Amino acid sequence: MPGNLFALFQSRFPADRSRPFIIVPDAVTYSYADLEARSAQFAHVLVASGVTPGDRVAVQVEKSPEAIFVYMACLRTGAVLLPLNTAYQPEELEFFLSDAAPAAVICQPARAAQLQAIVDKTGIKARLLTLGADNSGTLVDEAAGQSTDFTTIERTGGEVASILYSSGTTGRPKGAMMSHDNLAANAQTLHKLWGWQPDDVLLHALPIFHTHGLFVATNCVLLNGSPMIFCAKFDAEQVLDLLPQASVFMGVPTFYTRLLTSPRLNPDTCRTMRLFISGSAPLLSETFNDFAARTGHTILERYGMTEGGMFTSNPLVGARKAGTVGPALPDMQVRITDEAGNTLPQGEVGGIEVKGPNVFIGYWNMPEKTKAEFTADGFFKTGDVGVIDSDGYVAIVGRAKDLIISGGYNVYPKEVEDAIDRMDGVVESAVIGMPHPDFGEAGLAVIVTEKGRDLSAGAMLADLKGRLANYKVPKQMVFVTELPRNAMGKVQKNVLRESYAEMWKASLEKAS
Repeated sequence: MPGNLFALFQSRFPADRSRPFIIVPDAVTYSYADLEARSAQFAHVLVASGVTPGDRVAVQVEKSPEAIFVYMACLRTGAVLLPLNTAYQPEELEFFLSDAAPAAVICQPARAAQLQAIVDKTGIKARLLTLGADNSGTLVDEAAGQSTDFTTIERTGGEVASILYSSGTTGRPKGAMMSHDNLAANAQTLHKLWGWQPDDVLLHALPIFHTHGLFVATNCVLLNGSPMIFCAKFDAEQVLDLLPQASVFMGVPTFYTRLLTSPRLNPDTCRTMRLFISGSAPLLSETFNDFAARTGHTILERYGMTEGGMFTSNPLVGARKAGTVGPALPDMQVRITDEAGNTLPQGEVGGIEVKGPNVFIGYWNMPEKTKAEFTADGFFKTGDVGVIDSDGYVAIVGRAKDLIISGGYNVYPKEVEDAIDRMDGVVESAVIGMPHPDFGEAGLAVIVTEKGRDLSAGAMLADLKGRLANYKVPKQMVFVTELPRNAMGKVQKNVLRESYAEMWKASLEKAS
């Protein structure tokens, strides 16, 4: 197998390079020949900008075909792709750029001045390039005069292809290093397991700064040498318009709950579909059952995370069980352990640990954290809590470290609490995840204010939206005089969830 992931993809491209790769609805179609040519031109720009193998390239741009070509260009130059959520604010970006020290930063044209100021403040020596969703920007301008041929730089499979940051419970994000082999192994396994066919067409409505949209959806398409219909974002009505042109759809639970609200979702709309896949957050059994009843299709739910792509999947052929994420992938080992690290017998609840060729190689610049998250025999401690049934199916029953998954995105309460606690008039705060019919979960902030201070929830939420990605901002805030604590002084978030359950439910009913 080629060491460089791009070489593997290229070996699977269709012999007829004029076949479509990306189809932008009501706009343009890019062929596999275009993919090779445009990624070559972008690769030349990166090299001319001083990017060398192993250098990081930070990318914070809107979803577009050109953003995919940047991903391919990074692979071809041997650079390390650092995709960043478009919702990240300057305070967050400052940390990522300082920590990763990229050689190049690619951003939206409208944010060039803001990003340049951050680059200057952090002191990193990075070339700033711009790329707009409308195929504008300095990267595109400079690429126009470049050769459409580029010799892909050889890499060993163990070298880093991408760094994906996931928020840390201590407030410091962690950069998971994914090697070429990590990404190749997971893509090849999923391509086979999900039965990709020569005539498959993926309807792509996911973001591409996230494992799901970039390294699961896109990589499977590249391995298959087939087209994908590329939506700028998820829009339920647009997806329903396009489903008859596709055969595979990947989404987060929120996508499915929104599709179910439309009377247009029916067996005829899904007549060409072969497979619906869900991940990034737990799929409610109600959604699973309602979708099957409405469409005749059973959603295939799977489980993974930033630190390794996919670990388990319900089967393509065989029972897909509601409330489970299926058995371990063929090349993965999954086990349940107690707090002491002992493997628990089937049916007992404990921590989920995984081992396999797609599990990341470590956290960027955090050797001690890396060591702490792996067991002596090489299993990664996911931090999730689950159980394995008699058929080997895994069910996620909870999350250690109070992780909130909202709309498919990870929200770590500590990071949000830190932002709230820095606000004037706040003594302390606790952020908890509450059930939400659309997002799966949403944050509720319980805030202790200084005596005599009357704070405005609206003003505080507006302030947070300027400092945190919108999906991290709590949906509601409540003000209290103190937080419940146990004998050791730890905030009892379970008590908070119980205390505000009725209030939360009532507010959702009122909003609907």
